[in-house]
Amino acid sequence: MEHDSIRYIPLRYDSANSHDSALNLILTLRPDWKQSQQTIEFVRFTDGITNTLFKAINRLPGWSEEQVDRDAVLMRAYGRGTDVLIDRERETRSHSLLATHKLAPPLFARFENGLLYKFIEGTVCSPADLRRQEIWRGVARRLAQWHATLPIDSIISEIPNEESSSAPNSQSGHRRKSSWLVAVDNITPDKPSPNLWTVMQKWIHSLPQDTEEEKKRRQRLQNELVWIVSLLGSTPGISENPLVFCHCDLLYGNVIIEPQPSTGASPASTAESHSTDSSIEAAKVDFIDYEYATPAPAAFDIANHFAEWGGFECDYNAMPTRSERRDFIRQYVESHSAHLPHPFSDSEMERKADQLFQEVDVFRGIPGFYWGVWALIQARISQIDFDYANYAEVRLGEYWAWKDEVLGRRTGEMTLREKRWAQE
Repeated sequence: MEHDSIRYIPLRYDSANSHDSALNLILTLRPDWKQSQQTIEFVRFTDGITNTLFKAINRLPGWSEEQVDRDAVLMRAYGRGTDVLIDRERETRSHSLLATHKLAPPLFARFENGLLYKFIEGTVCSPADLRRQEIWRGVARRLAQWHATLPIDSIISEIPNEESSSAPNSQSGHRRKSSWLVAVDNITPDKPSPNLWTVMQKWIHSLPQDTEEEKKRRQRLQNELVWIVSLLGSTPGISENPLVFCHCDLLYGNVIIEPQPSTGASPASTAESHSTDSSIEAAKVDFIDYEYATPAPAAFDIANHFAEWGGFECDYNAMPTRSERRDFIRQYVESHSAHLPHPFSDSEMERKADQLFQEVDVFRGIPGFYWGVWALIQARISQIDFDYANYAEVRLGEYWAWKDEVLGRRTGEMTLREKRWAQE
């Protein structure tokens, strides 16, 4: 379905009147449910600053759970104040593109502050699931399909004009917006926009600077972004285009294991063995939540996924070892090749895997910078009970430790994350 043809419902979800406003949206989408309103239920999945997610189901008499889920609708309502972090127009375009390629559930409609789309059946991963060989192999293969087949043209747009509501607000008004636009435009003038680097530039320009300390921190992060782009902005990748369609948020909760017939013993017992077994087949997985999807180097998407093996607690002992990363990348390159019009030869496959392994290795510190800046913004706008300020320092700490290693200026002991990353 083309983005412009998606149905628009001129209604709004209201968290203060949650049930009634959600019901009104669902009945507008599914008028056939009006005669059975008493059997409609809403299952809340998440309730955070970036979105509220419900599953709307209709437990019609005689229907099995499978039938109920097959007819279910997901409702995603955007959190207040999140436009600075998430481009909702790009999210809708991304979802539409993915659905067209059968890599996302069908998108039913947009409404004033959210989306309605088909429910995906399956099991949501846990951090431990991501470390199961059959799961991370499935992730590698699905991610490669994204990167190899999805065009970025449909999510590339012009930088917003100075009247755009997504530009950061400030007392200096027009002048401040102009500086934001100039900075975003100049961070990667030779690349299509938006991209990973322009997203981070927008975030940095959205950081508070009410105090001298905040101003210094923002300027320091700005200097770091310029340095990062000078170091990694020309990473070639293994695709024809150095920027590919990336998810950029492959945490455990965004990986869904497709339902499979029971086959007896589960290979999950190998999850913490830190060795690989080539006899274990890749599971079939799907990805959900495309809020942060944007053109980016494939190495970032992969390195960011590896960072999520430890969950929100940042358990660095759970990070993938070198051998696990090699196997993941072999699976990725094999799948990537299979989705090309002209697959790689065996020698190309090996060379591409070596190249991507090195690129992911260099990118390992960038997710910490990305989510560290994100968390600094969340610390100011989020209304949920989470210590974003501390999380920002933890994630930025990953970046500083990586930079010390890259520049050979570490003076003390190697950090646990860097040790784990170097482990064979």
